[in-house]
Amino acid sequence: MSTSPTPPVLYPAGLLTDQDLYLFNEGSHLRLYDKLGAHPGIVDGVAGTYFAVWAPSAEHVSVVGDFNAWNPSSHELRPRQTSGIWEGFLPGVGKGTVYKYHVVSRYHGYQVDKADPLALFAEVPPKTASVVWDLDYAWGDRDWMAQRRDRNALGAPMSIYEMHLGSWMRVPEENNREFTYRELAPKLADYLKQLGFTHVEFLPLMEHPFGGSWGYQCTGFFAPTSRFGTPQDLMYLIDYLHQHEIGVILDWVPAHFPSDEHGLGYFDGTHLYEHADPKKGFHPDWSSLIFNYSRHEVRGFLLSSGLYWLDRFHADGLRVDAVASMIYLDYSRKQGEWIPNEHGGRENLDAIQFLRRFNEEVYRNFPDVQTIAEESTSWPMVSRPTYLGGLGFGLKWDMGWMHDTLTYLRRDSIFRRYHHNELIFRMVYAFSENFCLALSHDEVVHGKGSLLNKMPGDDWQKFANLRLLFGYMYGQTGKKLLFMGGELAQRHEWRHETSLDWHLLAYYPHRGVQKWLEDLNRLYRTEPSLHEFDCSQAGFEWIDCHDAEASTLTFLRKGRSPGGLMLVACNFTPVPRYDYRVDVPHGGFWKEMLNSDAADYGGSGLGNSGGVEATPVAYHSRPFSLNLTLPPLAVVFLRSEH
Repeated sequence: MSTSPTPPVLYPAGLLTDQDLYLFNEGSHLRLYDKLGAHPGIVDGVAGTYFAVWAPSAEHVSVVGDFNAWNPSSHELRPRQTSGIWEGFLPGVGKGTVYKYHVVSRYHGYQVDKADPLALFAEVPPKTASVVWDLDYAWGDRDWMAQRRDRNALGAPMSIYEMHLGSWMRVPEENNREFTYRELAPKLADYLKQLGFTHVEFLPLMEHPFGGSWGYQCTGFFAPTSRFGTPQDLMYLIDYLHQHEIGVILDWVPAHFPSDEHGLGYFDGTHLYEHADPKKGFHPDWSSLIFNYSRHEVRGFLLSSGLYWLDRFHADGLRVDAVASMIYLDYSRKQGEWIPNEHGGRENLDAIQFLRRFNEEVYRNFPDVQTIAEESTSWPMVSRPTYLGGLGFGLKWDMGWMHDTLTYLRRDSIFRRYHHNELIFRMVYAFSENFCLALSHDEVVHGKGSLLNKMPGDDWQKFANLRLLFGYMYGQTGKKLLFMGGELAQRHEWRHETSLDWHLLAYYPHRGVQKWLEDLNRLYRTEPSLHEFDCSQAGFEWIDCHDAEASTLTFLRKGRSPGGLMLVACNFTPVPRYDYRVDVPHGGFWKEMLNSDAADYGGSGLGNSGGVEATPVAYHSRPFSLNLTLPPLAVVFLRSEH
């Protein structure tokens, strides 16, 4: 009895239902990663892989790979109704198969081999094909997931270690290779626990062709980069960090994508994902392509991508890159190089609508995470709810604080008195948003130098200024973020091809800075006054912000409890301030909790002998006062025992 051979492609009832197609074309399908792309399975008792890809202007679409000698005539997909989606089930094609889509356009004879936009895995660059994969993984982070609402709340301590996975630490004895996701897990968890960071934020881990983009030009919006292992290996890293009580934030880039031929650009012989007009679709800063946020299917693609990392990889937050470039039509464009919106304005109304929808869907589906905007302008209400007219983010990076503070600290201390406003201007707007104070990777690249080398003076003053910068950041309201290497006081700016300079920890001043960060994180986590009202005016009160002549700042931090006030006193000159009177709201003992000039950190050891008793000597507007010693280029934290 003869049997007919299995056809190269089957067209079963399909993984995609009519409802899926409707939601997809409407831009409301939020789980496209379950439907499009490549999904191993069984049809009529035959194992294989179901493929589905959106290419509405294609004449033909086929799956090519090693399994069919890259023959575009061998395994053709068929269109599904009028959705623009091509689908088919390929028997015998399983997990690990390398593939692309061969797309023949209806226009201009255009033919191209494209990577799968919804691939779950890809070849290791510089190879560009997609790989059939699954997302099977047994998670062990139930305890973390149950409690992360409290860990990610605006009233919780959030101290974020920003890092580029490929250059944090390498293996010099093995040709300077990068660690894998799994190798990194215990080393990173131990290090973050030692230093006391609550969260880690990874520069983009989505697949990208050019390592020099640091991941910010993605081709795989659903595929972790294969440079460090499989999707399951990344899951293991996140799972391990969660089991050691460390939250994970992923950088996510819905603003633009590279023009590499295998990527999203000109996907089916038309400008499918990007705007056709270069005044809207081409980014002059990065020579990349800009998503067409007015297209329903593109919005669904991006919404699904964002939710995917929260759903399948248990990410605790997404930091959205380059928001300013999305919401302004004239971003980095001269007059005549941009097209106004329908009202004649410069606002990108489609991008704004997309961002609001993104945040609404994230918080509807994952109310225990945070979305964080890197938005560098004064756009109002970035971190306010959409029902109030905001963009709906949970947090926004305070780029103004970063710029003003670093500009101030670069100045020789003798001139700082003339620029005191650079320090205090932040409090004019500090509670207009839920801010995160960021000393990010952007400040230590492209010739800007390391944080240490931004500081003026001799070597002692450089280190003292750096400790002062960190202490001032932790004293201020707002969540905290520090890019890797800052805690080592690196002398050169970040280089993504090599490891951090871990050997510096053999030297006392560098070790002292690391110890200072460790103690700052501990104080920030354990003292409610330093984090409970991070995003509320109720948590901050100036004592004196007007002493420009001495270049000092004094202020109070407060928590929900009326007791446990924290006094933060900063001296931005190398001149010690003896008998420096500071008014406080009540008497009692004020304990010196931390002092950046302590000998343990590399300082001169000047301080207040463990604390100071407040005396009933009225000063300024308060009935009690302290007689303090403010060490040189230092910050002192004193807690009220009252």
